[in-house]
Amino acid sequence: MHQRPLDHDPKRIRRRRVAAGLESQELARRVGITKSAMSKIERGRNNASPGVLERIAEALGCRTTDLMPDAAHEVKST
Repeated sequence: MHQRPLDHDPKRIRRRRVAAGLESQELARRVGITKSAMSKIERGRNNASPGVLERIAEALGCRTTDLMPDAAHEVKST
């Protein structure tokens, strides 16, 4: 079975959570998901839905694009 590419960068989420001084359980509580689901998102085992990614960004005080792979930050020139 082919796994869909991640819509988020797990390392960015973890770095921002740690920088915010939050344990994964506290971030999960603020986002409204289980600690297990948060852990899977941070390890790249699960893809965060757009709604969950928005709530993670809100809880971390950043934009959803800040949690996405570098390609999401690139602007294509024509």
